[in-house]
Amino acid sequence: MKRLGFVVLFAVSFCFVADVSAQVQKVNVSQTNPFVVYKDFANKNNHFYPSGWTGDYGDIHLSQNCPDACSGTSCIKITYTAKASQGARWAAIYFMHPENTWGNFDKGYNLTGAAKLTFWARGEEGGETVSHFKVGGVTGNFSDTDQIYIGPVKLTKEWKQYTIDLTGMDLSRISGGFCLAFSRDDNPNGLVMYLDEIVYQ
Repeated sequence: MKRLGFVVLFAVSFCFVADVSAQVQKVNVSQTNPFVVYKDFANKNNHFYPSGWTGDYGDIHLSQNCPDACSGTSCIKITYTAKASQGARWAAIYFMHPENTWGNFDKGYNLTGAAKLTFWARGEEGGETVSHFKVGGVTGNFSDTDQIYIGPVKLTKEWKQYTIDLTGMDLSRISGGFCLAFSRDDNPNGLVMYLDEIVYQ
């Protein structure tokens, strides 16, 4: 498990100044009161939205309503073609709040009290490599207050639960609730993978 210092995987910058600090929403997160990023498609308890696509965003297809062998009624299916449509040779997806924020709004969530983020993932064939899974790391006028990642992770064909330990992190403003990235070097033929039950506890 590694912390990112000021490593920036992408750079998106807008001029935006506002005093809206009161809009950061404090939530109660604990083992008995988990905070859900994704449970099932259109579930009322879902938070954050997979709106932040970067790198070779043209190589990504995402469905939040895939019924294939999921724990509930649906799961997330991601297809990465590795065609390098934008020339980056990598792609990433950020689950954000608000959508497409990129650090331009002092919103997000105050997740202080969360001890970990857990999620389930599997590959279509097994052996697919995810460069990293990450919490936080959105930069801009209102940057996330911390970031941490695990990876690279080689997926199995069967569902497996993964954990990101949040001990000691400053979670007082998180607009990038969950992120994953993949590269053409690791997956020259692309990949198909699935995600489910993404939860802060």
